[in-house]
Amino acid sequence: MQLSQAKQLVEASISRKDLCMVVGTCFVDYWGRAASKLPKGKRLLLIKGDNSFAVHQNRLLRPTNYMMNARINCELVGNNLVLSAKKTNPKEEIKTIFYSIDAVHSHEMGSSADLRLFGSERELSNELMQDLGFLEQGLRPLNQEEVLRKGLVDILAEDSFGRMVVIELKRRKADYNAVQQLKRYVDQVKKIKSKQTRGILIAPEIGRHSLELLERYGLEFYSLEFEIGNPKAKIKGIQKKQKTIDRYF
Repeated sequence: MQLSQAKQLVEASISRKDLCMVVGTCFVDYWGRAASKLPKGKRLLLIKGDNSFAVHQNRLLRPTNYMMNARINCELVGNNLVLSAKKTNPKEEIKTIFYSIDAVHSHEMGSSADLRLFGSERELSNELMQDLGFLEQGLRPLNQEEVLRKGLVDILAEDSFGRMVVIELKRRKADYNAVQQLKRYVDQVKKIKSKQTRGILIAPEIGRHSLELLERYGLEFYSLEFEIGNPKAKIKGIQKKQKTIDRYF
């Protein structure tokens, strides 16, 4: 393909905000927060309607170079076609110098953001809010997504003894950070409410060392089993994995 023809196709695609795919032999130069150079070779350049710019090789899933919300330019410089992406804050640029173009493809893709996520933490939290007795008899929900200075509590509840209960829900394996997060929330709620406060971490599983830390803090862990369906996820079961917190009072 002639570079002048490729230039016209790319510019038309960018103006329509289509998905543009450019395949050819190029050299890639990047500078900004760091600097890199990609030697001459056959590559795929993807330019999307949201002004993202990504250079791919025939390996790995992630692009070798990419930039989001860029100002994209296309120009003929001598015997080469130069496609570049620039940003001013922070100041950086990716420059792809094409020596030859194999193909340019342009496709109207639309911009509909219609992805629906099933099995999100919010969706599982909604399920629990319908009946916290599923966790423990006498457990009463007070608020969902309680705002604290250090974050959002998934569910704030009160147990049958009048103690505050902070419930943190994770849809994947709970780790050290999840335990520390729950501990921060419990400490803050205890200070604000001036009441004894329990903390419950709910997740499909938890690492051994994270569970040991959680128990040292006097917190509780429940193993969560759920299935992802359409139109929503459904909790199948919750099982307590250690002794009740009552032993601490």
